[in-house]
Amino acid sequence: MDVNIEPGWKEQLKEEFDKPYFSELVNFVKTEYRSNTCYPAGSRIFSAFDYCSFDEVKVVIIGQDPYHGVGQANGLCFSVNDGIAMPPSLINIFKEIETDLEIPFPETGNLERWAKQGVLLLNATLTVRAHQAGSHQNKGWEKFTDAVIKCISDKKEKVVFLLWGGFAKKKGAKINKNKHCVLTSGHPSPLSANRGYWFGNKHFSKVNEYLLQTDQTKIQW
Repeated sequence: MDVNIEPGWKEQLKEEFDKPYFSELVNFVKTEYRSNTCYPAGSRIFSAFDYCSFDEVKVVIIGQDPYHGVGQANGLCFSVNDGIAMPPSLINIFKEIETDLEIPFPETGNLERWAKQGVLLLNATLTVRAHQAGSHQNKGWEKFTDAVIKCISDKKEKVVFLLWGGFAKKKGAKINKNKHCVLTSGHPSPLSANRGYWFGNKHFSKVNEYLLQTDQTKIQW
C-alpha cells in the first residue's frame, strides 16, 4: 500500500504497510474522516515521522491518543499547534524541564522543534474523533506503533525511550534494554503528577547525559 510518509520510514515499514490489518485500518480512518470531524488533519497523521526521519531518531516519547479538542492535535504526541492553549500534561512537562534544566517556560506548546532534533513524538493511536478520547483505539494503530517501536529497537542502537505512565510502559515491552536506554516515570497528567509520580524525574537532563556519553548531540529542550 502506498502511504505518504517520510521515505526512510517508508522503506523500514514497507512490510507493515502491506499487511491486511493496515489496509483495514486505512479504510476505517478514511471512513471516519469522511463521516466525522477527526484529528489531526489528514495531512498531519504521520507528522511524527515526517519531522523525525528514521535515520535521525535519538529519543522516543510515547503518548496515547491525539488531543481531541478543536485545533489542538498536530500529529506529535503532547504537542499542540502554535497559538493553542497548552493542555495540563504539557504544562507539567515544561515545569519539569524548567526545574531540571533551568530552561524558561516556552511561549508555544508546539514540539516540532524537538522532532527536528531527533525526538520521535509517537502516539500509540494516530487519529481520534473530535471530543471522543480513545475513539480510534483497537482499530490497528496500536499494532502499527508496536511495529514502529520494535523496528527502532531492532535496527538502531543507543536510542533513549521515555515511557511515562502505565500505558507507555506496556508499549515498552518491544524494546531491547541491552542496547537502548529506557527511562520510566509516572505520566505528566495532573492526576499522576500531583501524586508525586512525575515531578523530579529529571528525564530531560538524563536524556542529554546519555546522549553525550554515547557521542551523540544533546537535545535543546
